[in-house]
Amino acid sequence: MKNNLPYYPISEYYRKHFGSKVYKLPIKLDLTCPNRDGTLSDKGCIFCGESGGSFENRPSSLTIKRQLELNKAHIEKKYKANKFIAYFQNFSNTYMSLKTFKEIINACNLDYIVGIDISTRSDCISEDKLIFLKKFKEENKKDITIELGLQTANYHTQKILNRKEDLATFIRASNLIKKYNLKICTHVILSLPWDDLIDVKQTARIIKALDIDFVKIHSLYITKDTELSNMYQNSKLKMISQEEFVIRVSEFLKRIDKNCAVERLLARAPKEESVFCNWDKSWWVIRDHIIDYMNENNIKQGIIDIKRDFEKIGG
Repeated sequence: MKNNLPYYPISEYYRKHFGSKVYKLPIKLDLTCPNRDGTLSDKGCIFCGESGGSFENRPSSLTIKRQLELNKAHIEKKYKANKFIAYFQNFSNTYMSLKTFKEIINACNLDYIVGIDISTRSDCISEDKLIFLKKFKEENKKDITIELGLQTANYHTQKILNRKEDLATFIRASNLIKKYNLKICTHVILSLPWDDLIDVKQTARIIKALDIDFVKIHSLYITKDTELSNMYQNSKLKMISQEEFVIRVSEFLKRIDKNCAVERLLARAPKEESVFCNWDKSWWVIRDHIIDYMNENNIKQGIIDIKRDFEKIGG
């Protein structure tokens, strides 16, 4: 692992796979999701704000090509990059007709785009879109990754979060995506106050069992004007400590596969848009705390065998 990091960072995967640095270019579409439009609920997940989880996007009124061009110009100048991934980030980016979906994916077929990441819900995965993506990937030599939010394997916490989907739905979607030889990135929130360390370990074991390719670890930040912010401000939940979060991340990383690339160790949000974020610390301070804790305790990603771990904790 690069520079003795105790985990496998996505930057190292990109260098191995693409031969150079690669940066994501976010794309914002005018979308919703079945958990917001009344199909499943009209409230959405309790942590989801009006931006749908993205804070740095261009206006959705711009064309996909124009958003890519503007973001590319900024990142290219700042990081001297020349390879990029088109990232459909906010809300559920497969929640549309097949015709519309084909149009937005085809709009990313540009020379400087080496891959496409599509963030969506497990219950918005359909076989017709996966068939199209497999063909697009093979014909245009672009990597395709589907990003799915699991957050936690704990059904009771999922219910509190108003996810309106469960572990079985996530497993079904993951198996279907793998059937078409596409990659999966799973989002998990490891500081959920309703989870404990066993829940974190079980979530990691599921990710390993499903052979997930990438993982994004989030710390729970609380966006203004959400149901979660109402709960927090009315003392209906108590956030876990920074120290507990560090332990949870370390125990999680122990149990995922050593070849599952880690896209982030914690989340961040603009201070002006949140009521709680990372214990009022800079994200890199907590990242360094995690790395130091793992190194000091000789913890590395993937060191625990899933079968022995299962037997140890009694199933």
